[in-house]
Amino acid sequence: MTPVQALLQELQDTWHQTIPVSEFMQICPRRYASDCFEASAPLPPNLNLHQTMFAGSIYTLMTLTGWGMMWLKQREAGVEGHIVLADAQIRYLAPVTGTPLARVQWQDGDLSALAEGRRVKLSLTVELFSSGTLCATFTGLYASLPAHT
Repeated sequence: MTPVQALLQELQDTWHQTIPVSEFMQICPRRYASDCFEASAPLPPNLNLHQTMFAGSIYTLMTLTGWGMMWLKQREAGVEGHIVLADAQIRYLAPVTGTPLARVQWQDGDLSALAEGRRVKLSLTVELFSSGTLCATFTGLYASLPAHT
């Protein structure tokens, strides 16, 4: 297992142990390359009565994708913080009829304040694709509160 694979497995374990709905939804980190993080979930446990992805599942997947990027970046920076979603907006653009892929790009956020005992707030934009179609956009304001030892 590569170091990135081990980190993604640790992230998945963290989600599944601390956010029970993530395990039911089968949310899984897919790819991470320093400025881009992707996560997905199979469609069957997330279907609504129209046989498309349930809006709440879309929101959860996108929220956790942004949260996951913050978590990964904190790990890279060697800082710890308790990540919360402070505010969010979502736009549903098209029904999700195939396997969803949520993608977030890092925008050069500075996490060094955490090492100084101060909180960090960053806005991240997550896009959700299905079969190559952009189906939703999500902008989340994430706050990371210093971990007190």
